Amino acid sequence: MEMEPALENPAVEKNGQSSPTPSSAAAESQATATATPNRPAPNTAGNRKKGVPEGVWRKCDSCGASLFYKEVQQRLNVCPQCDHHFYVSAWERVAHVLDDGTFEPMNEQLRPLDPLEFRDRRAYAERLVGEQKRTGLTDAVLTGTGMIRARRVAFAVTDSAFIMGSMGSVVGERLTRLVERATKQNLPLIIISASGGGARMHEGILSLMQMAKVSAALSRYHSAGGLFISVLTNPTMGGVAASFASLGDLVFAEPKALIGFAGPRTIKATIGIELPEGFQTSEFLLEHGYIDRIVHRKSLKTEIATAIDYCGK
Repeated sequence: MEMEPALENPAVEKNGQSSPTPSSAAAESQATATATPNRPAPNTAGNRKKGVPEGVWRKCDSCGASLFYKEVQQRLNVCPQCDHHFYVSAWERVAHVLDDGTFEPMNEQLRPLDPLEFRDRRAYAERLVGEQKRTGLTDAVLTGTGMIRARRVAFAVTDSAFIMGSMGSVVGERLTRLVERATKQNLPLIIISASGGGARMHEGILSLMQMAKVSAALSRYHSAGGLFISVLTNPTMGGVAASFASLGDLVFAEPKALIGFAGPRTIKATIGIELPEGFQTSEFLLEHGYIDRIVHRKSLKTEIATAIDYCGK
Protein backbone atom coordinates (compact mmCIF):
# COMPACT_ATOMS: atom_id res chain seq x y z
CA MET A 1 0.00 0.00 0.00
CA GLU A 2 1.48 3.35 -1.02
CA MET A 3 1.87 5.57 2.04
CA GLU A 4 1.36 9.30 1.95
CA PRO A 5 4.35 11.28 3.23
CA ALA A 6 4.11 12.80 6.69
CA LEU A 7 3.60 16.54 6.90
CA GLU A 8 6.59 18.78 7.30
CA ASN A 9 7.80 18.93 10.84
CA PRO A 10 10.29 21.08 12.73
CA ALA A 11 12.10 17.97 13.92
CA VAL A 12 15.74 17.32 13.25
CA GLU A 13 17.26 13.90 12.68
CA LYS A 14 20.64 13.45 14.29
CA ASN A 15 23.10 10.76 13.28
CA GLY A 16 22.73 7.65 15.33
CA GLN A 17 20.14 6.69 17.89
CA SER A 18 20.42 7.38 21.58
CA SER A 19 18.59 5.16 24.00
CA PRO A 20 16.46 7.10 26.47
CA THR A 21 16.68 6.28 30.13
CA PRO A 22 13.91 5.50 32.63
CA SER A 23 12.34 8.30 34.60
CA SER A 24 12.42 8.67 38.35
CA ALA A 25 9.53 6.34 39.13
CA ALA A 26 11.45 3.42 37.59
CA ALA A 27 14.56 3.87 39.72
CA GLU A 28 13.71 0.93 41.96
CA SER A 29 11.48 -1.12 39.68
CA GLN A 30 12.95 -4.61 39.27
CA ALA A 31 10.99 -5.26 36.07
CA THR A 32 12.16 -2.09 34.42
CA ALA A 33 15.70 -2.58 35.61
CA THR A 34 15.69 -5.97 33.93
CA ALA A 35 14.43 -4.52 30.66
CA THR A 36 16.82 -1.55 30.65
CA PRO A 37 19.82 -2.49 32.82
CA ASN A 38 22.24 0.12 31.48
CA ARG A 39 20.07 3.21 31.67
CA PRO A 40 20.89 5.51 34.62
CA ALA A 41 17.96 6.84 36.63
CA PRO A 42 17.32 10.61 36.50
CA ASN A 43 17.90 12.64 39.62
CA THR A 44 14.61 13.25 41.44
CA ALA A 45 15.75 13.45 45.04
CA GLY A 46 14.26 16.91 45.36
CA ASN A 47 10.78 15.58 44.56
CA ARG A 48 10.47 13.40 47.68
CA LYS A 49 8.60 14.70 50.72
CA LYS A 50 10.52 15.39 53.92
CA GLY A 51 9.98 12.93 56.74
CA VAL A 52 9.50 9.94 54.44
CA PRO A 53 12.65 7.76 54.24
CA GLU A 54 13.81 7.62 50.66
CA GLY A 55 13.17 4.31 48.96
CA VAL A 56 11.36 2.70 51.93
CA TRP A 57 7.88 4.21 52.31
CA ARG A 58 5.53 6.28 50.22
CA LYS A 59 2.15 7.85 50.91
CA CYS A 60 -0.88 7.01 48.79
CA ASP A 61 -2.23 10.05 46.97
CA SER A 62 -5.78 8.71 47.28
CA CYS A 63 -6.29 7.02 50.65
CA GLY A 64 -3.31 8.51 52.51
CA ALA A 65 -1.96 5.15 53.65
CA SER A 66 1.76 4.75 54.29
CA LEU A 67 2.93 2.04 51.94
CA PHE A 68 6.01 -0.11 51.72
CA TYR A 69 7.68 1.10 48.54
CA LYS A 70 8.79 -2.31 47.29
CA GLU A 71 5.28 -3.73 47.73
CA VAL A 72 3.88 -0.90 45.59
CA GLN A 73 6.50 -1.60 42.95
CA GLN A 74 5.65 -5.30 42.93
CA ARG A 75 2.01 -4.37 42.30
CA LEU A 76 3.00 -2.30 39.23
CA ASN A 77 2.71 0.96 41.21
CA VAL A 78 -0.81 0.29 42.47
CA CYS A 79 -1.84 0.96 46.08
CA PRO A 80 -2.50 -2.32 47.94
CA GLN A 81 -5.06 -0.58 50.17
CA CYS A 82 -7.34 1.28 47.74
CA ASP A 83 -6.12 0.22 44.25
CA HIS A 84 -5.07 3.76 43.36
CA HIS A 85 -2.97 3.70 40.19
CA PHE A 86 0.16 5.79 40.68
CA TYR A 87 2.06 7.49 37.88
CA VAL A 88 4.46 5.24 35.99
CA SER A 89 7.02 6.34 33.43
CA ALA A 90 7.02 5.47 29.75
CA TRP A 91 9.81 2.96 30.22
CA GLU A 92 7.91 1.28 33.05
CA ARG A 93 4.89 0.98 30.74
CA VAL A 94 7.13 -0.76 28.21
CA ALA A 95 8.26 -3.21 30.89
CA HIS A 96 4.69 -3.82 32.14
CA VAL A 97 3.04 -4.41 28.76
CA LEU A 98 5.63 -5.78 26.35
CA ASP A 99 7.46 -9.09 26.59
CA ASP A 100 10.94 -8.72 28.12
CA GLY A 101 13.61 -7.59 25.72
CA THR A 102 11.35 -7.27 22.66
CA PHE A 103 10.94 -3.49 22.46
CA GLU A 104 12.72 -1.90 19.49
CA PRO A 105 12.50 1.92 19.68
CA MET A 106 11.83 3.93 16.53
CA ASN A 107 12.68 7.48 15.52
CA GLU A 108 14.61 8.43 18.64
CA GLN A 109 16.81 10.48 16.32
CA LEU A 110 13.92 12.94 15.92
CA ARG A 111 14.51 15.74 18.41
CA PRO A 112 12.38 18.81 19.17
CA LEU A 113 13.50 22.26 18.02
CA ASP A 114 12.37 25.78 18.92
CA PRO A 115 11.20 27.25 15.58
CA LEU A 116 9.22 30.06 17.24
CA GLU A 117 11.97 30.95 19.75
CA PHE A 118 9.24 30.76 22.37
CA ARG A 119 9.78 32.07 25.89
CA ASP A 120 7.52 32.12 28.93
CA ARG A 121 9.21 31.94 32.33
CA ARG A 122 12.20 30.44 30.53
CA ALA A 123 13.19 29.85 26.93
CA TYR A 124 11.59 26.78 25.35
CA ALA A 125 15.01 25.58 24.16
CA GLU A 126 16.27 25.66 27.75
CA ARG A 127 13.12 23.95 28.98
CA LEU A 128 13.63 21.09 26.51
CA VAL A 129 17.17 20.49 27.70
CA GLY A 130 16.04 20.53 31.32
CA GLU A 131 13.18 18.10 30.69
CA GLN A 132 15.46 15.72 28.81
CA LYS A 133 17.94 15.67 31.68
CA ARG A 134 15.24 15.32 34.33
CA THR A 135 13.23 12.53 32.69
CA GLY A 136 15.82 10.74 30.59
CA LEU A 137 13.49 11.03 27.58
CA THR A 138 14.16 12.93 24.34
CA ASP A 139 10.48 13.93 24.06
CA ALA A 140 7.10 13.03 25.54
CA VAL A 141 6.55 9.80 23.59
CA LEU A 142 8.27 6.47 23.06
CA THR A 143 7.43 4.60 19.87
CA GLY A 144 8.57 1.27 18.48
CA THR A 145 7.64 -2.34 17.93
CA GLY A 146 7.55 -5.23 20.36
CA MET A 147 5.76 -8.40 21.42
CA ILE A 148 2.75 -8.82 23.69
CA ARG A 149 2.52 -12.48 24.68
CA ALA A 150 4.38 -13.38 21.46
CA ARG A 151 2.13 -11.17 19.29
CA ARG A 152 4.07 -8.50 17.40
CA VAL A 153 2.61 -5.00 17.73
CA ALA A 154 3.37 -1.37 16.97
CA PHE A 155 3.55 0.33 20.36
CA ALA A 156 3.62 3.90 21.69
CA VAL A 157 3.34 5.44 25.13
CA THR A 158 3.30 9.10 26.15
CA ASP A 159 4.76 10.30 29.44
CA SER A 160 3.18 13.12 31.46
CA ALA A 161 6.51 13.81 33.17
CA PHE A 162 7.84 15.49 30.01
CA ILE A 163 6.11 18.90 29.73
CA MET A 164 2.88 17.20 30.87
CA GLY A 165 3.07 14.73 27.97
CA SER A 166 2.06 17.51 25.59
CA MET A 167 2.03 16.85 21.85
CA GLY A 168 4.64 18.87 20.01
CA SER A 169 5.88 18.40 16.47
CA VAL A 170 8.20 15.50 17.30
CA VAL A 171 5.51 13.66 19.26
CA GLY A 172 3.13 13.98 16.31
CA GLU A 173 5.78 12.93 13.80
CA ARG A 174 6.86 9.88 15.80
CA LEU A 175 3.24 8.75 16.20
CA THR A 176 2.51 9.29 12.51
CA ARG A 177 5.53 7.25 11.46
CA LEU A 178 4.53 4.49 13.86
CA VAL A 179 1.00 4.37 12.44
CA GLU A 180 2.44 4.23 8.92
CA ARG A 181 4.73 1.35 9.95
CA ALA A 182 1.75 -0.49 11.45
CA THR A 183 -0.21 0.05 8.21
CA LYS A 184 2.62 -1.16 5.99
CA GLN A 185 3.39 -4.24 8.10
CA ASN A 186 -0.23 -4.99 9.08
CA LEU A 187 0.52 -4.79 12.81
CA PRO A 188 -1.95 -4.19 15.65
CA LEU A 189 -1.41 -0.68 17.02
CA ILE A 190 -1.31 0.03 20.76
CA ILE A 191 -1.04 3.60 22.06
CA ILE A 192 -1.03 4.25 25.81
CA SER A 193 -1.83 7.89 26.52
CA ALA A 194 -0.67 9.76 29.61
CA SER A 195 -0.87 13.37 28.48
CA GLY A 196 -2.22 16.18 30.60
CA GLY A 197 -0.95 19.00 28.42
CA GLY A 198 -2.71 18.54 25.08
CA ALA A 199 -1.07 20.40 22.20
CA ARG A 200 2.23 22.01 23.22
CA MET A 201 1.72 25.77 23.31
CA HIS A 202 5.45 26.43 22.90
CA GLU A 203 5.17 25.37 19.26
CA GLY A 204 1.92 27.17 18.43
CA ILE A 205 0.10 26.11 15.25
CA LEU A 206 2.86 23.61 14.48
CA SER A 207 1.74 21.67 17.53
CA LEU A 208 -1.98 21.89 16.68
CA MET A 209 -1.26 20.47 13.22
CA GLN A 210 -0.17 17.21 14.81
CA MET A 211 -3.74 16.42 15.90
CA ALA A 212 -4.90 16.34 12.27
CA LYS A 213 -1.78 14.63 11.00
CA VAL A 214 -1.93 11.68 13.41
CA SER A 215 -5.71 11.38 12.93
CA ALA A 216 -5.28 11.28 9.13
CA ALA A 217 -2.68 8.52 9.46
CA LEU A 218 -5.09 6.57 11.68
CA SER A 219 -7.83 6.97 9.08
CA ARG A 220 -5.59 5.38 6.45
CA TYR A 221 -4.67 2.64 8.92
CA HIS A 222 -8.36 1.96 9.59
CA SER A 223 -9.10 1.82 5.86
CA ALA A 224 -6.37 -0.80 5.53
CA GLY A 225 -8.11 -2.97 8.13
CA GLY A 226 -5.82 -2.31 11.08
CA LEU A 227 -6.70 -2.81 14.75
CA PHE A 228 -6.04 0.20 16.99
CA ILE A 229 -6.32 -0.27 20.76
CA SER A 230 -6.14 3.03 22.66
CA VAL A 231 -5.40 2.92 26.39
CA LEU A 232 -6.28 6.04 28.41
CA THR A 233 -4.48 6.63 31.71
CA ASN A 234 -4.38 9.39 34.26
CA PRO A 235 -4.33 12.03 32.84
CA THR A 236 -5.48 12.02 29.19
CA MET A 237 -6.53 15.58 28.39
CA GLY A 238 -6.57 18.35 25.79
CA GLY A 239 -5.52 17.80 22.21
CA VAL A 240 -4.47 14.21 22.85
CA ALA A 241 -7.93 13.25 24.14
CA ALA A 242 -9.47 15.26 21.28
CA SER A 243 -7.54 13.40 18.60
CA PHE A 244 -5.82 10.01 18.44
CA ALA A 245 -6.59 8.85 21.99
CA SER A 246 -10.34 8.81 21.24
CA LEU A 247 -10.08 7.09 17.85
CA GLY A 248 -9.34 3.52 18.92
CA ASP A 249 -11.31 0.58 17.60
CA LEU A 250 -11.18 -0.43 21.25
CA VAL A 251 -10.72 2.14 24.00
CA PHE A 252 -9.52 0.88 27.38
CA ALA A 253 -8.91 3.04 30.46
CA GLU A 254 -7.30 2.58 33.84
CA PRO A 255 -9.54 2.96 36.93
CA LYS A 256 -10.32 6.51 38.07
CA ALA A 257 -8.30 8.08 35.26
CA LEU A 258 -8.86 11.78 34.50
CA ILE A 259 -10.02 11.98 30.87
CA GLY A 260 -11.36 15.02 29.05
CA PHE A 261 -10.57 18.10 27.02
CA ALA A 262 -10.67 21.16 29.28
CA GLY A 263 -10.79 21.41 33.07
CA PRO A 264 -14.10 21.49 34.95
CA ARG A 265 -13.87 25.19 35.84
CA THR A 266 -13.21 26.16 32.22
CA ILE A 267 -16.16 24.10 31.00
CA LYS A 268 -18.48 25.46 33.68
CA ALA A 269 -17.48 29.03 32.87
CA THR A 270 -18.09 28.40 29.16
CA ILE A 271 -21.47 26.67 29.25
CA GLY A 272 -22.73 28.14 32.53
CA ILE A 273 -24.24 25.00 34.09
CA GLU A 274 -23.38 22.68 36.94
CA LEU A 275 -21.49 19.58 35.84
CA PRO A 276 -22.09 16.03 37.13
CA GLU A 277 -19.71 14.92 39.83
CA GLY A 278 -16.84 12.87 38.46
CA PHE A 279 -17.86 13.53 34.86
CA GLN A 280 -14.23 13.29 33.68
CA THR A 281 -13.44 9.94 35.28
CA SER A 282 -13.11 6.68 33.39
CA GLU A 283 -16.03 5.22 35.38
CA PHE A 284 -18.39 8.01 34.28
CA LEU A 285 -17.21 7.74 30.68
CA LEU A 286 -17.68 3.97 30.66
CA GLU A 287 -21.26 4.42 31.86
CA HIS A 288 -21.92 6.88 29.04
CA GLY A 289 -20.29 4.87 26.27
CA TYR A 290 -17.11 6.90 25.69
CA ILE A 291 -14.79 4.01 26.57
CA ASP A 292 -15.24 0.28 26.13
CA ARG A 293 -13.68 -1.19 29.25
CA ILE A 294 -11.89 -0.24 32.45
CA VAL A 295 -8.82 -2.43 32.83
CA HIS A 296 -6.69 -2.78 35.96
CA ARG A 297 -3.00 -2.28 35.28
CA LYS A 298 -2.13 -5.85 36.23
CA SER A 299 -4.59 -7.17 33.61
CA LEU A 300 -3.75 -4.82 30.74
CA LYS A 301 -1.24 -7.06 28.98
CA THR A 302 -3.62 -10.02 29.00
CA GLU A 303 -6.61 -7.91 27.90
CA ILE A 304 -4.70 -6.50 24.93
CA ALA A 305 -3.48 -9.95 23.85
CA THR A 306 -7.01 -11.33 24.15
CA ALA A 307 -8.44 -8.47 22.08
CA ILE A 308 -5.84 -9.00 19.35
CA ASP A 309 -6.73 -12.69 19.14
CA TYR A 310 -10.49 -12.02 19.21
CA CYS A 311 -10.18 -9.54 16.35
CA GLY A 312 -8.15 -12.00 14.31
CA LYS A 313 -4.96 -9.94 14.24
